[in-house]
Amino acid sequence: MGTAKALNEGFVVAITIEAKDGQAEKIATLLSDLTGPSNAEPGMKVFIPYRSPTNPNLFFVYELYASEAAWAEHQETPHFKKALPDLLTLVAKRKRVPFVPYVSI
Repeated sequence: MGTAKALNEGFVVAITIEAKDGQAEKIATLLSDLTGPSNAEPGMKVFIPYRSPTNPNLFFVYELYASEAAWAEHQETPHFKKALPDLLTLVAKRKRVPFVPYVSI
């Protein structure tokens, strides 16, 4: 999938997460634990969590799905359903924004 064209096809969800004070390491672990199972989903092209090098309380998650339906399927997986309630107790702010390509590469 290493081509720009493959990365430009699908449904992207960009997630920003700000940890509550003292909760960043728990979020880091939770996102790390989600990475393997999420990337193994048939409709997931890539799930990559990032952490700010200047503010360790800030995280960004890039999710690229084959389709919007695959995003909906991700939200029904056991690993997502298990992680979400824990995650929500640890975050001060969370924003999920979906995107679709509009320029062909």
